[in-house]
Amino acid sequence: MSLGLVAAAPVKADSYPLAPSRFEPGSCVVFTPTDGNRHLRVFIDAGHGGIDPGGTGRTGSGQTVSEAPLNVLVAKDATTLLRRHGFTVVLSRTGSNPVARPQAGDFSGGLYTVTGERRELVARNLCADLSHANVVLGIDEDAAAGSSAAGSVTLYDAQRPYAAANLRLAKLVQSDVLASLSADGATVPNLGVHNDVGYGDLAAAGAQAYGHLTLLGPPKSGYLNTPTLVPAALIEPLFLTNPPEASLADSAAGQAAIARGLADAAEQFLSR
Repeated sequence: MSLGLVAAAPVKADSYPLAPSRFEPGSCVVFTPTDGNRHLRVFIDAGHGGIDPGGTGRTGSGQTVSEAPLNVLVAKDATTLLRRHGFTVVLSRTGSNPVARPQAGDFSGGLYTVTGERRELVARNLCADLSHANVVLGIDEDAAAGSSAAGSVTLYDAQRPYAAANLRLAKLVQSDVLASLSADGATVPNLGVHNDVGYGDLAAAGAQAYGHLTLLGPPKSGYLNTPTLVPAALIEPLFLTNPPEASLADSAAGQAAIARGLADAAEQFLSR
């Protein structure tokens, strides 16, 4: 006698690694929408990670902070907001892990070699491209030699075929993040939106300057064969070497405010 039972439909995972054999565990992870589905994908790169802590500084209370873990916290907050608005989000990394699977020659003396750093940066581009993202956002924090430097800057690349879209995205990111911080009572100087020329990395061959941020810039044979393929912008919202800004970056409220601005900017950009 049949009880009329039917096989349960498989439960769709709300997150899953993309091409796990190509990336470190915890890297290149896809998060599906939690409310509706706009069929649009936002890629967020939390800068640094692995053995690279990024910039460091001290809060007003003397606590040492590094940007790598702070970038992940902001990226995760933005992911939660975007998923609630129907977006799929892809994170380059979700914890302290690097993105690229380490290979021989990537490290020397506990630091990345030039080759290792380049592989780590290019892995983020590869993840963004494999995910078929509609937009790319990078989150970093800033640092300077002294404690007086302060403010937020957003970078874009003007040499891509879609440079106008890059600029529009960068302006939205800069204005929305600053507006979100301001709404929480934080006064952060507006350092503007800038072309990424001069902010870039060094190529391994002859230390020839690439001259762009790897996440944003154009292809260069022998150095960057897998550029990101869609509009992209990268924000450095606060200086960790400025104690008040480091305190803000280290706070849950500050991280949430930056994330709100990033999510708002992505939604505005993709809604047009």
